[in-house]
Amino acid sequence: MTTVLVTGGAGYIGSHICLELLKDGYDVIVVDNLANSSIHAIERVQKLAGRSLTFHLLDLLNKEGLQEVFSHSAIDCVIHLAGLKAVGESVKSPLLYYQTNLGTTINLLDCMRENGVFQLVFSSSATVYGEPTANPLREDHPLKPMNPYGRTKLYIEELCRDLAASDPRWKILLLRYFNPVGADPSGEIGEDPRGIPNNLMPVVLKVAVGQTDKVKVFGGDYPTSDGTAVRDYLHISDLALGHIAALREIHSIEGCHAVNLGTGIGVSVLEVIKMISHVSGRPIPYEIVERREGDVPAYYTDPSSAAHLIKWRATRGLHDMCKDGWRWQQKNPRGYDV
Repeated sequence: MTTVLVTGGAGYIGSHICLELLKDGYDVIVVDNLANSSIHAIERVQKLAGRSLTFHLLDLLNKEGLQEVFSHSAIDCVIHLAGLKAVGESVKSPLLYYQTNLGTTINLLDCMRENGVFQLVFSSSATVYGEPTANPLREDHPLKPMNPYGRTKLYIEELCRDLAASDPRWKILLLRYFNPVGADPSGEIGEDPRGIPNNLMPVVLKVAVGQTDKVKVFGGDYPTSDGTAVRDYLHISDLALGHIAALREIHSIEGCHAVNLGTGIGVSVLEVIKMISHVSGRPIPYEIVERREGDVPAYYTDPSSAAHLIKWRATRGLHDMCKDGWRWQQKNPRGYDV
């Protein structure tokens, strides 16, 4: 049976990936420092899957502790999700982001090499593209991230490419996520941001559940169908299944490859608000305010590379994303804070 180490496995994305891994028969080891996640997510994942995983409370900057995990486990491959991810925070604290995201990755790659583990699926981001010169975005689009967070993702990608070029044993897939949203259909695990949410759907859901008065829509004069920004939203369960697909195909690749994960469909901010209003049966007040610095009018992917390289396509649309997100919000109005 294949054993997968998932770094950051207690987080929003990680918990959904761990659930799908367990359901698919993988043995799962999670390393997470719980800085921006909850142990309750791990407990719920195991209950939903009807199987246990191994959890280590550990920061990847602690290389000695990470080495202990590798030395006591027969790990076959790694899904690397751990890291800081808030764009605004990265602008205010770039040193923190470079130290954390690059430092933890270097420790992890070193431990992998020392223990003969050479298969890696890395959680990258569409932020590596920066402002699109054209849509839909393909993997060969110029890489010009606009903030420290995006640059850490790009530098890790470059590190992975250099590593794969140096040793043919490495097989690495760089999965560039677009906008993960929603929750597992059970409503038991979902997105539980600390403090004020940065992403659109948690903000809208908090208005729907009555915790916030209205949604601030940043920009209403973009050159899009309704004047609001357009993004490629991806159901979190589809994203998780993208990692299962990557693991199934990684043995057949050579070197290091980037793959976009998205639906290929652009959806506007107002379309998200209207759909959440529809599935919740509640009005969602919103206010158009000034654009945010650094926001781009639109970006969405060309998903054909994922279909070809890892045999994966998203299957859930905006209705499912919003419906499942609303179910999570209703069942867990305070998130994992039970």
